[in-house]
Amino acid sequence: MALSRPPIDGLHALLRDPAAGRLPAALRESLARAWDAEGTGHEASLPWPVIADTLRNLVSLDADEAALVAALLYDLPGLRAVASPAVCAQWPAVGGLLDGQDAADQVWALHAGREAGRNGEGLRRLLLAIIQDLRVVPVLLSRQLAKMRAANGLPEEERRALAQLTRDIHAPLANRLGIWQLKWELEDLAFRFLDPDTYRRIARELDESRADRERYIESVKAQLGQALAAQGLAAEISGRPKHIYSIWRKMQKKQLPLDKLYDLRAVRVMVADVAACYAALGVVHSLWAPVPGEFDDYIARPKPNGYASLHTAVVGPEGRTLEVQIRTREMHEQAELGVAAHWRYKETGGSAAGKGAGRAFERKIAWMRQLLEQAAENRDEGLAAALDAELVEERVYALTPKGEVIDLPRGSTPLDFAYHVHTMVGHRYRGAKVNGRIVPLGYRLRSGDKVEILTGKEPDPKRDWLLPANGFLASGRSRDKVRAWFHKLDRSRNVQAGREMLERELRRLGLQAADLAPVAKRFHAETVDDLYIQVALGDIGPHQVGRALHELERAAEAASQSPAPPVPARPASRQAARSKPRPGFTVEGVGNLLVQLARCCQPVPGESIAGYLTRNRGVTVHRAECASFARLAAAQPQRVLPVEWGSGGSGYEVDVAVRGVDRKWLLKDVTTLIAQEDAHVADIRSDLHADGRLQLRLRLRVNDYGQLSTLLGKLDALPGVERAWRLG
Repeated sequence: MALSRPPIDGLHALLRDPAAGRLPAALRESLARAWDAEGTGHEASLPWPVIADTLRNLVSLDADEAALVAALLYDLPGLRAVASPAVCAQWPAVGGLLDGQDAADQVWALHAGREAGRNGEGLRRLLLAIIQDLRVVPVLLSRQLAKMRAANGLPEEERRALAQLTRDIHAPLANRLGIWQLKWELEDLAFRFLDPDTYRRIARELDESRADRERYIESVKAQLGQALAAQGLAAEISGRPKHIYSIWRKMQKKQLPLDKLYDLRAVRVMVADVAACYAALGVVHSLWAPVPGEFDDYIARPKPNGYASLHTAVVGPEGRTLEVQIRTREMHEQAELGVAAHWRYKETGGSAAGKGAGRAFERKIAWMRQLLEQAAENRDEGLAAALDAELVEERVYALTPKGEVIDLPRGSTPLDFAYHVHTMVGHRYRGAKVNGRIVPLGYRLRSGDKVEILTGKEPDPKRDWLLPANGFLASGRSRDKVRAWFHKLDRSRNVQAGREMLERELRRLGLQAADLAPVAKRFHAETVDDLYIQVALGDIGPHQVGRALHELERAAEAASQSPAPPVPARPASRQAARSKPRPGFTVEGVGNLLVQLARCCQPVPGESIAGYLTRNRGVTVHRAECASFARLAAAQPQRVLPVEWGSGGSGYEVDVAVRGVDRKWLLKDVTTLIAQEDAHVADIRSDLHADGRLQLRLRLRVNDYGQLSTLLGKLDALPGVERAWRLG
């Protein structure tokens, strides 16, 4: 059975509203045809007054056509389904604005599912983090104000929930943006529904004194106007309204009754320029005595957000205290239209907003103000995209299972999340679910992720969490908590753990026989045991020790070079002509001699090396600690030649082994990592053992020792890899 069309079709009436006049006529006709064709015009229950009021609020903010269309389509789901593709083709920004309103619904749901008033700042930050187009926020504020104006007809519980959402999210955002014409009304309406008795009491007291107050203000305006005119100052003087919620907050803050608030009686003076502001101030202070300590010069010292004005309090006619604000017309437009919102002053000092890591959040607010400021001058669709493209969000806003917002540095992992919730939650970390799915330890959280931490009964932090190369912790605060845990352990356990970590790294790099005593001093460690403790606590990484060892060996080799016995030069053989280009070497005392890397140890640039003169293949270059070289040198020491690395070459080959669990994509992960580290695979072989373990043998081409060390460390950290080491 078809529903009857309402007497006045809501959409057609809405499109005739002056607010819709901002839309092109062709678009209005297209929307009406789509509405009629799909029968969506029969939705008589839609809140047409709220939709129309939303559009009018947006027009008052000088919103562009895309924002008006997106607000209309969002409020009319039937129309959105049929008209959205065509509209988005003509206004590409509309799609992003609709997505932003959909994303905001997630925040409204989180607010409804938690205790009212808690963590409102976190939800505001989350809202701005998940919205890609900043023009969505004025749309949300305009719609919320329209809903609040029509909230009288709602059930009590629903009306209070709407008011609490307004107080927690929308009014503070309007305050930060400086959209005063929305901010004051949102606050007053929320106060009216959440605390109706107090609201009515203050309103009644204001009404009782309204006539007297209005008479007094008229008297002040007349006296001040005559005094300014006598000094040749052209000024516009008006009574400054005080809103009920603002009055209540000041009463609470100063612990004063209503009749003791001096700024209930206030006037605003607007003049042409800054010089006239100070001249007017002189007139005010000569006319009435100033109240000590109640003068603020925000022109000479603007607030951090740029707000500028002169504020003073004087003892006016009849001995009553009076507040006077003096500003230029340009300052007034900025303050009233949202360009210079003084939220640092208006909102509670010392809150999470003021003390948290909010640089990206504040920058986003500042750019949104810029967007509002330029809206009337520049209707270019690319303006918002250009501003958004500059924004690199420095924080991540993740959610607990209860919907509380956790503010973390960008790049944080579930382990960072656990330590932020509580130190012991981090210590007992065993895994995490993000949006209902198990994730690896190095997973990077995104704003809006819901994180559930899986914990064990006993604390058991891992030392690998401290290694930056593993990427398990992005927050220095979290690393400090892990480090503090291990600091509490006895010295012997830390020494043992550090020794195992360092020996594993040095064995991987073929430096297990190196003397650690000299390198310990380089890290300000009194003994080798102190060096082990530094490694165990994450103060230094094992790869740093390996690099330092290598540098010391090179320095010692250079200092102890001795002349080598002369060796007759040999002509290059055919084999040399056919061999691949090798890196450059300097062989002391000889030239025009074939030089090649030893296959047994395959040294890489930066390591200590020595040469051995063979019978038919020129000089073979070995690592100084190579066992094969030691045997050859012991048998025929006269063939040992000092060699140094040259400056030529484009890479050096080295054999590497990787052992791990035979899992899917292991080979792909290994080769992808090698490519990301800018190394090259010359050869690869794999062996599958009976126990399910897989061993890969790779011949890699690397640039130097540092690249090899980094690559081995990252291979060793791959999921399923048990060990990665250098062969030879």
